[in-house]
Amino acid sequence: MKDDRGHYYYPFPRNHGVRMYVRRTGAGIEFRMWNQEDPDLWKEHGWVPFEAIQEAAKMYEGGAFNPAKTYDIELAAAALSEADRGNRLTEKNG
Repeated sequence: MKDDRGHYYYPFPRNHGVRMYVRRTGAGIEFRMWNQEDPDLWKEHGWVPFEAIQEAAKMYEGGAFNPAKTYDIELAAAALSEADRGNRLTEKNG
């Protein structure tokens, strides 16, 4: 899915008030969360590389919060692949 902030997926499928935005960089995939109930979150927290998320996830092992589910690299890659397909179709038909 895409809006004016970029490509995103819902990290908590039942809560569409929270979106995880994703983008590709030369270093890989980066994540940035937006929360409808916390508009300052977008301003205060920038893009986070997946490698940093993997490091942080080690601190949460066995805890209630699972960063690997929220910052899901497979969902991110799927969202970006869908965007790439859409871009190729636009270029082809453009």
